Amino acid sequence: MVFTLKVFEQKLNYIHQNPVVTGFVTDPIDWKYSSARNYGNDDHTILSIDMN
Repeated sequence: MVFTLKVFEQKLNYIHQNPVVTGFVTDPIDWKYSSARNYGNDDHTILSIDMN
């Protein structure tokens, strides 16, 4: 479980950085199936996120 905003942001950043660290992309927003696109205000998102 994630109890604090700090831990949530830490986990989200880890997930978003995975394709960058492995060398697939240089920016997390470039990974087609990444929720980073939603947080980066990309209009071509594949995943929908409930940000409530």
